[in-house]
Amino acid sequence: MLTPDQLIQYQRDGYVVLPHFKTPHAIARLRERAQAIVDAYDPEHEGQMVFTTNEQTRRLNQYFLDSADKVRCFFEEEAFDSQGRLKQAKALSINKIGHAMHDLDPVFVEFSHGPELAAVAKDVGLQQAQIWQSMYIFKQPGIGGEVDWHQDATFFDTTPQSVTTFWFALEDATLHNGCLWVQPGGHHGPLRERFERFGDKVSKRRIDDTPWPSATTGAVPLEVQAGTLVVFHGFLPHYSAPNRSMQSRHAYTLHVTDGACSYNATNWLQRGADMPVSGFV
Repeated sequence: MLTPDQLIQYQRDGYVVLPHFKTPHAIARLRERAQAIVDAYDPEHEGQMVFTTNEQTRRLNQYFLDSADKVRCFFEEEAFDSQGRLKQAKALSINKIGHAMHDLDPVFVEFSHGPELAAVAKDVGLQQAQIWQSMYIFKQPGIGGEVDWHQDATFFDTTPQSVTTFWFALEDATLHNGCLWVQPGGHHGPLRERFERFGDKVSKRRIDDTPWPSATTGAVPLEVQAGTLVVFHGFLPHYSAPNRSMQSRHAYTLHVTDGACSYNATNWLQRGADMPVSGFV
């Protein structure tokens, strides 16, 4: 699936950009289904949580921790006023949907699987691809939250390292609406943090003092069109700015590990025997 030049780029830079990977029809179906999930979501009866990468461990609650095998909605941090009321419609207030749509919802299942994805996974080194998590990210207009610099291996630790992110642009991602930023080659550096869970307690600890990149220290924006797939290494530092524009930036992500590697028992997301981890085919 990947060309020799694309493989060289992935190994050198830690990511590869694949334009036109998903069709407009497939994207439209996924967006429609995500909207239906949000429309049906009743926070008064189902529970709720504001999702933010600031003070993350302090703000996580049971609603989040129990979402590994469910389909749940999470609010934007700036969606509420000082009295705790939504400042705009619910549909414009949701940060993301997570974390098992790829296994539970037929439209998401179809989007998340297939021989093309399996071929890409194999090309980047995943011999037994296992999809642990799916997220539909809205990056809402005006209030879309910042996502701090991080590495996905912080949350999905395996021995040896194998977590790989499949990031699909469902709308054009630009500097104006909060596109991804990455540090080319940064995956050759160390893992900086570990996010761990012990029972119902979670913590994030610093394990390496290497500083995060910035726009002046080698980070580059990834402005891509809808339909693009970006695949990146679990050690690759990446970030996205807040969205202050009037254009949303919908994206869909899958976090995938290699079943030949040992999945850490302290990772926050675990699966029981009633829902084993699936692959791309």
